Amino acid sequence: MNQLLFIFIGVFSLSTIGASCGKAGAPIVSEKYDTITYPTKSKMKITIGNHSFTATLDDNAAATELKAMLPMTINMTELNANEKYAELPRSLPTYATNPGTIQAGDLMLYGSSTLVLFYKTFRTSYSYTKLGHIDDINGFQGAVGTGSVSVTYESESF
Repeated sequence: MNQLLFIFIGVFSLSTIGASCGKAGAPIVSEKYDTITYPTKSKMKITIGNHSFTATLDDNAAATELKAMLPMTINMTELNANEKYAELPRSLPTYATNPGTIQAGDLMLYGSSTLVLFYKTFRTSYSYTKLGHIDDINGFQGAVGTGSVSVTYESESF
């Protein structure tokens, strides 16, 4: 009889422990909090002539330091019929990697102080620090044109 009692207590204990664990890998959410807050990425407004575009900045030190320099208007020079570039007034932290493919709308840092705004998609062997990307590139290539262009960068708050 004692053995049967111990078996019953053991099985009951294991089932109670198993029920409290939930699914493997499932997050445990405290009932104390009824909302979950996710960090939001910073936004930047890019104005070229009378065209404005919103870019989402990456969450890295270079993008944070670039945002601290805003607002700024710079003259960007045409290069290779796919990008505009300009030297920044100071160097930014770098985490350069080769992206393999540049996407139209990418905002990158070449070296530590060259801001590059890409308006065409192409393969590359160069390394860049990614700063962000234009959210909607409709009309972007036409706005930057084929020569040098004045571009205004501003922080955007929502």
